[in-house]
Amino acid sequence: MATHFQVRINCDERTYGAQAAQAGFDLVDLLEARLSRFRSNSDITRIGDLAPGEKMRLSEPAFACLQIAERMERATHGAFCATPAALKSQVSLPKWDLAQDEQSILCLSGQLQFDLGAIGKGFALDRVAELLNRWDCPSFLLNAGGSSVLAGDPPPETPGWSCGFGEDNASQRVLLTHASLSGSGLAVQGPHILDPRNGRTASRQTRAWALADTAAESDALSTACMVLSEPELEEVLAQNDSWLAFLETDDGYRPLGRRVLPVQS
Repeated sequence: MATHFQVRINCDERTYGAQAAQAGFDLVDLLEARLSRFRSNSDITRIGDLAPGEKMRLSEPAFACLQIAERMERATHGAFCATPAALKSQVSLPKWDLAQDEQSILCLSGQLQFDLGAIGKGFALDRVAELLNRWDCPSFLLNAGGSSVLAGDPPPETPGWSCGFGEDNASQRVLLTHASLSGSGLAVQGPHILDPRNGRTASRQTRAWALADTAAESDALSTACMVLSEPELEEVLAQNDSWLAFLETDDGYRPLGRRVLPVQS
């Protein structure tokens, strides 16, 4: 993940809220150790050592995250993929399979070069949200690197947490409650997003945002928005009424999808 996390909690007991936030940060550290490709002993790094036909038992977080990645790849018709970096050194994407009963991954072909940057931080936010609810702190706003936010219950007497598209002072804002907003773009890292379907750099959009019920979904969907053509994206969104996409235009961000979301004027 290799990014900064922020936790905002609306809690009457300041000390208790701070303890809950620290528990959330501790959980992020644990997930980083399991999911980051920058850690030599992480599950994700060690998967890359598997030869075709070999399998490896995974930690619960790594297995759960890969299950979501697998589902989002199907839902986006392959526009989101957890192994696009493999195309830089391999002719085709590696193939893999998950075994629920063994909580393991099987390498079917190629080298499993996973990069969960497009879903890992969202997965971490979802897990922190689950933890805060167990701590009886349901009113929160979580932020991962400024590109993914996840909202719980709204603050008292408000319709939701105010979130902008990008910087905190962004003029176009939405009100989030039990939803996540994630963005992908070219401004920071340049043309780094690959289309997993052909291995070429995605260049249909310069910036896109996606909204979903979970941060893992919005994280993956925002990456798919950078890859899909608008007709393809509309087809994907039609399959899930809880998803919404925002494509950058000269006049701001234009929404696509059926979900109705409160907009802050």
